[in-house]
Amino acid sequence: MDPLCLCVLTVSQHVSAVDMYEGDQFVLMHCQFPTFDMNNPTVMWSRYDLSPSTVHQRQQEGDELKNQNQVYSGRTSMMPDALETGDLSLNLTELQLSDSGTYTCSVRNGFGRQQTVTDVQLQIKERFPSWAKALLVLLVLLIVVGGLLVHFRHYFMSGYQVEVDSGVESVQLPCKTTVCLPVDAKVEWKNSKDWMIHVYQNDEPGQQHKFYKGRTEMKRNLLKTGDLSLTLKYPTDEERGACSCTVYSREGNILMKKVVMLQVKVPQVEVDSGVKSVQLPCKTTVHLPEDVKVEWRDNENWMIHVYQNGSDQPEEQDQFYRGRTEMKRNLLKPGDLSLTLKYPTDEDRYTFTCTVYSREGNILMKKDVKLQVKECQVEVEEGVESVQLPFKTIGDLPEDAEVHWHDSHNRTVHKYQNGSEQPEDQNQIYRDRTEIKEDQLKTGDLSLTLKYPTEIDTGTYVCRVWNKERNILRKKTVQLRIKERTQDKDSGHQEQKQLHGSNFSDG
Repeated sequence: MDPLCLCVLTVSQHVSAVDMYEGDQFVLMHCQFPTFDMNNPTVMWSRYDLSPSTVHQRQQEGDELKNQNQVYSGRTSMMPDALETGDLSLNLTELQLSDSGTYTCSVRNGFGRQQTVTDVQLQIKERFPSWAKALLVLLVLLIVVGGLLVHFRHYFMSGYQVEVDSGVESVQLPCKTTVCLPVDAKVEWKNSKDWMIHVYQNDEPGQQHKFYKGRTEMKRNLLKTGDLSLTLKYPTDEERGACSCTVYSREGNILMKKVVMLQVKVPQVEVDSGVKSVQLPCKTTVHLPEDVKVEWRDNENWMIHVYQNGSDQPEEQDQFYRGRTEMKRNLLKPGDLSLTLKYPTDEDRYTFTCTVYSREGNILMKKDVKLQVKECQVEVEEGVESVQLPFKTIGDLPEDAEVHWHDSHNRTVHKYQNGSEQPEDQNQIYRDRTEIKEDQLKTGDLSLTLKYPTEIDTGTYVCRVWNKERNILRKKTVQLRIKERTQDKDSGHQEQKQLHGSNFSDG
């Protein structure tokens, strides 16, 4: 029976939900992953609705908490031997209502590639009735509101939300006031990371973060007009979030503060794992000079493709993307800077950014594209002679490359190294049951054939291709499901199941 290849979008390997009550002493959020088999692993627990998003970080040297969100200071811990045992569970104490949210456990190896392991949805419920809390808060407010109004009579805070498409030439972050501001006031715009976006003082611009160099602009005589709005050129997904405009007196007192929430809508491209190529669109009607430089990068800042001086610059690409990218010829004339990425896998699920620079290094255009690659799912009925786990990619891989298939228990399914197969490294349950094609490194067809599959073989299979420096050149994940036959199974298959169940360590 031929395998039926379906595709499902998978963001994490596991999602769980936990309900607790405000005031509970602790909650343990579970996460398991074989970090003991990784090179210099780092474990990160995060909440992406917070800034900074780090809840807890563990490295081989110990906890790394300098970027931890202060809300969790002193309230998180992991087992001392977490990276040795693979038990990456997080203990959170002194539970609060604000702890409700989705917690993501991610693992990153020493080469910077990150994988989401699990998501935990934590819900903290309140014990004290909401109406009673509201009444108590109202009574407190009545007592202190008068004092607060006097103390903050010159301090105003309000919020706006601005939404734009990625790729627009500019966006205006509004900030206007009718308050008379002194001529020696200082205006600062900052983002949620406390990076300086723009500074205005004494009619002169001040020091700003290098990320925003040449991309911001404010009106002249802004203190007289009261229009402190900021124009931000070429906004991207990385800049979404809260931007604050703060006005200080000469003595450093806050005279005014307003917050603008910036939302940058990013176009999304979704493809099935296994397609030959996908196009990441980037078109512009802006006239581009012939001497511009076009860079495509992923959200880990790895260089995907470079076009300069009328031709591609493959020597500047990261090795992971070598031979896998293509742009149109004469791309500046039609203004089509779209990128073709060949043989995308789940490892390519990123936000990609196309940036165009002038000869002087100024940004002329910037646009984001989000790529979703749906994992491949193969489904067959128990009793078939074999099933193929597909993996096709660019050929002409290095002769010394290592191809390693392993299952969800981190058992070696098949290994190819030093120009030959390595059956002695296989787990016993896969001995004499796997097969790969000849000249796989030349053809790029790394598909694996698994013989006599049974229900016990259902699970996740990952193929990684390494070079001799242990850099990952290719990776693909395949979900395999073996359906149980409705009729009685013969004794041979029953024996195969028993063999599976008694071997759970690499042999």
